[in-house]
Amino acid sequence: MQHYPEATLYVVATPIGNLADITLRALHVLQRVDAIACEDTRHTQPLLRHYGVDKPLLAVHEHNEAQAAGLVIERLQRGERVAYVSDAGTPAVSDPGARLVAAVQAAGFRVMPLPGASSVTTVLSVAGLAGGSGSAAFVFAGFLPSKAGERDQAIALLALDPRATVLLEAPHRIEALARAMMPLADRLVTVGRELTKQFEEIATMPAQDLAAWLAAGPQRTRGEFALVLHPAAAQEAPRDNTRVLQLLLAELPLKTAVKLAADITGSPRNELYDAALALKKG
Repeated sequence: MQHYPEATLYVVATPIGNLADITLRALHVLQRVDAIACEDTRHTQPLLRHYGVDKPLLAVHEHNEAQAAGLVIERLQRGERVAYVSDAGTPAVSDPGARLVAAVQAAGFRVMPLPGASSVTTVLSVAGLAGGSGSAAFVFAGFLPSKAGERDQAIALLALDPRATVLLEAPHRIEALARAMMPLADRLVTVGRELTKQFEEIATMPAQDLAAWLAAGPQRTRGEFALVLHPAAAQEAPRDNTRVLQLLLAELPLKTAVKLAADITGSPRNELYDAALALKKG
């Protein structure tokens, strides 16, 4: 059995929907710690009550994370055990928690992860990414920018990457994301809506059909979404190095653009660097 030391921050994954998805280890630690830091006390309190856990709560969210980390560190300095949970799933991936973890580590204290539910791995597990040797590789993009122009640029870059990409989206933005993905045409996308919950839906379709799928039922724009943009087919792999470089150079410094272009195209970095210099010179 693993030892649970004092003066440690425990990063605890909680269910993304179905409350039965909590782990036995998570329940053990939540009962054992001296305090629980959380993204939203109003959300976490009923969750803990469901499991019969009663502990002091500390609010640590995206707006106060840097300052609240100091309160957590003070408790660790007293030798306490502190858990951190986000509203759902694994903290510090798309939810708050990364700044807290960094601050605790910088202060010289241990951080122990307790794995569990994650919408990222959940949707990947049902996407069926079978295929070649690179089919298991994926990129986690999370939430794309909310502004239309920035979102379109982000999707244009995703179109150049042949790997699978995991996206997250909120209900009030899912239709805008679906419209923005239409230029991806026949490239498959798996959408997971309300994963692990009562009205869970999982479907795979060409990206150009996602908007119509959402419009087919009023309930389909409700709930939280996790999506997988499938890998590009072999014949779709980008070969126009110049086009790739132009898109990247418009947004990034030259060296960064060259590195990403090499990752995307598989072309030699020296060759891409010379091409990028030529493009810069006009």
